[in-house]
Amino acid sequence: MHARTLGQGLEVSAIGLGCMGMSQSYGPNPGDRQAMMRVLRDAVDTGITFFDTAEVYGPFVNEELVGEALEPVRDQVVIATKFGWRIEGGKSVGLDSSPARIKVVAEESLRRLRVDSLDLFYQHRVDPNVPIEEVAGAVGELVAAGKVRHFGLSEAAAPTIRAAHAVHPVTAVQSEYSLWTRDPEPEVLPTLAELGIGFVPFSPLGKGFLTGTVNTSTAFAKGDIRATIPRFTADNRTANQVLVDHVAGLAAAKGATPGQIALAWLLAQQPWIVPIPGTRRRERLAENAAAATVALSADEVSDLNALANRIGVQGARYNDQHLGLVGR
Repeated sequence: MHARTLGQGLEVSAIGLGCMGMSQSYGPNPGDRQAMMRVLRDAVDTGITFFDTAEVYGPFVNEELVGEALEPVRDQVVIATKFGWRIEGGKSVGLDSSPARIKVVAEESLRRLRVDSLDLFYQHRVDPNVPIEEVAGAVGELVAAGKVRHFGLSEAAAPTIRAAHAVHPVTAVQSEYSLWTRDPEPEVLPTLAELGIGFVPFSPLGKGFLTGTVNTSTAFAKGDIRATIPRFTADNRTANQVLVDHVAGLAAAKGATPGQIALAWLLAQQPWIVPIPGTRRRERLAENAAAATVALSADEVSDLNALANRIGVQGARYNDQHLGLVGR
C-alpha cells in the first residue's frame, strides 16, 4: 500500500485501521482476544501501518490489546491514541482535558501501548472548560519531553483548530467524514489545507451502512451504538438505501465493492486524507486495503461529490447527547 503524509511530515499508510470496534460499540464484544490480535497483525501484513485507539475504548482494554499485538512490529507502525475523558468506575463520566489529566493519561497510555513515545496524541473531544491553548501547551510539553511525537484534535471546529495550531503544531484532525456525512467540508477541510494539517476520517463506511451489509432488515444487537443513532432507525435506513444502491451500482461497474468505492472517494478528495475503517474480520482488511488501488474518474468523483445533496440523507449522525460534544 502506498503511503500518505499528514501534517508535520507524519507518514502513514493510505488507509489505517480503527480499532475501537474490537472492544466496544458494535454489539457483543469479541470473546476471542487472540482472534483480535491476529486481525491487528494481519493488518500489518496487508500493508496497514496506521492504527487508531483511545484510553476510553473499553475503557483501557483496547489500548492494551493494540499494545500487545503490535509490540513485535513497533518500528513498522504508527499508533494514535486519545485523551480527554474523566473515567470513573470503568466508565467515562465527562470531559477532562486539564493539563494535569493530559499528562497522567499520557503516562498510562505509554504503559498500556508498550511504547516509549505516543506517535499521535489526540484530544478526543474539545473540553469547553479548558482553553484549547492550555491543551496545546500541555501536549507541547509532552512533545518536548519525548513522550509524544505529534498532536491531534478530534471533532474540533475550525477556530479551535487555528487556536491550537498557533500554540503547538497540529498534525492531524480526526472527524466523521464519508459519502453521507459531509460536515467537515465547508470550514474544517479548507482550514486544514491552509495550515498543512492532515485529516483522518473515522466511520468512513458509514458505520457499515455504505458497504451494503447494513440494510432495512438489520436487527442491531444489544450494545450496538447504531441502535441509538437517528440515521439508523428503520425508516431512515429505508430512505437512505437509495444512496447505497447508487454506490453499489458504480461498484459493480468497476469490479469493486461498495465499501471500496466509499474509501476510494475519500482518498480522491485530498492527498492528505487517511481514512481509518474499522473491522473485526480478517477478510475485510484486504478488501479495505485494496480500495487504495481503485481509480475513480473525475466524472465519477464529481457524481459522488453531489450524491448526498442530490439524494438527501435522512437522520442525524449522532443522538442529541453526542451531537453536543462535536464541532466546538
